[in-house]
Amino acid sequence: MKNAETPVIKVVLYGAMSSLGSALMAEMLRRQHEVIAVLDDLTALAPRPGLRTKTGDLYDPERVKQSVAGADAVICLLNAPGLPMNSEHVERTLIPGPVEQVLAVDALVAGMQAVNIPRLFLVGDFAVLDEDEGEDDLQRHAAEEILDALRNSPLQWTLVNSPYAVAGLSIEHFTQVSTSLEPGMAESLERLNRVAVGIADELRLNLHVGQHVSFVAAT
Repeated sequence: MKNAETPVIKVVLYGAMSSLGSALMAEMLRRQHEVIAVLDDLTALAPRPGLRTKTGDLYDPERVKQSVAGADAVICLLNAPGLPMNSEHVERTLIPGPVEQVLAVDALVAGMQAVNIPRLFLVGDFAVLDEDEGEDDLQRHAAEEILDALRNSPLQWTLVNSPYAVAGLSIEHFTQVSTSLEPGMAESLERLNRVAVGIADELRLNLHVGQHVSFVAAT
């Protein structure tokens, strides 16, 4: 239960329907934070204490402003399926491509600035920033554009390398112990849970502002 000493952080989450999104929701709720998941379908998530849903458009600064108003921080999983993209200017795809990711970040920066919300965690394919130029030049160029946009903004941002994950892990997998996971699921669940814990710790302690981080497996 919440008590007078429990610090409640209100977090807006884009990408809640992904496996990492599920891990993040479970971890934030476990810490008694409030989570606002921005979705196209408000019935996609079952009701639970501390969890709210909102509609929105990740590519429209005005809709972003409406979705994030009153929050303390925003977490956006750029390469997650099911991101809210009602904009007529963006073709709906299962997972946004590099160009759509740049457009999304531009809208996020503008919308968050408009309502003075400084803290942003951006999870995506940013490992390309540490690699030599190669086959995925488009993704690298997009990541560089995103990095430039953040550096030129007043936001307190952190870039997080997207962890490898298998599909099909829901919030229920991260909120209760299961002995019936398919082969390979348990390892992914543990990996994603560690990333979710890491991001929640970064948020609480305000670490790695203006930096690019990757969460690695413990040895």
